[in-house]
Amino acid sequence: MTQIRQSRFSARAELDEALTQRLRQALATLGPSAIMLAGGSTPMPAYRAAARQLQGHDDRLHVLFSDERYVAADSAASNYFQARALIDVLALPSESLLRVDTRLPLGQAAADYEQRLSTLLSSGVRIGLGLLGLGADGHTASLFSAADLERARGHYAIAVQRPDGMSGVSVTPELLASVAEPVFVVAGPDKTEALSRLMARDDSLVGWRAVQGCASVEIWVAP
Repeated sequence: MTQIRQSRFSARAELDEALTQRLRQALATLGPSAIMLAGGSTPMPAYRAAARQLQGHDDRLHVLFSDERYVAADSAASNYFQARALIDVLALPSESLLRVDTRLPLGQAAADYEQRLSTLLSSGVRIGLGLLGLGADGHTASLFSAADLERARGHYAIAVQRPDGMSGVSVTPELLASVAEPVFVVAGPDKTEALSRLMARDDSLVGWRAVQGCASVEIWVAP
């Protein structure tokens, strides 16, 4: 059974600081490693702070993303664009920065991302820290429905149609099962119900079903 460990922070600033330090530790890992970044507004202060405090990293570091909207790389809606403060400082070679190529047709973009993830895992690189968000509707990454989870079987990444009318590409439960340290980063009163259902292991919650293959997950919560 998946173990759940919850950490509650009394203020958003405390969550930001703790996440910054966790990112710094992950980025300082020696040897081949990878971290998975989440989109959304919650982790962005930590990305910016970690970028300011970065003191180098192993040249075998890899970075991937939990999901991406099907928009141009310089769009404000792009998770990659939002994380540029950290990505630019890391200055990774293209083969070490795994992101969705939204210049390709959607299906090809998902297949290309899946192939890059498969190559990474086949090479023996360990995905250590993996950040995830939790939507008020209970989604995580860009997995929104039971149908998404069904289509995700046997894949590391799939194309999705988001409820907001946008398309996207998301990692899958199979990919998440390979993450050693999955951490949900949750902030805001609108997440209270979804958080309660996640803690209760509600099988109707997509966010919970997405991580059932993980040995353990952490949930970091702030008001």
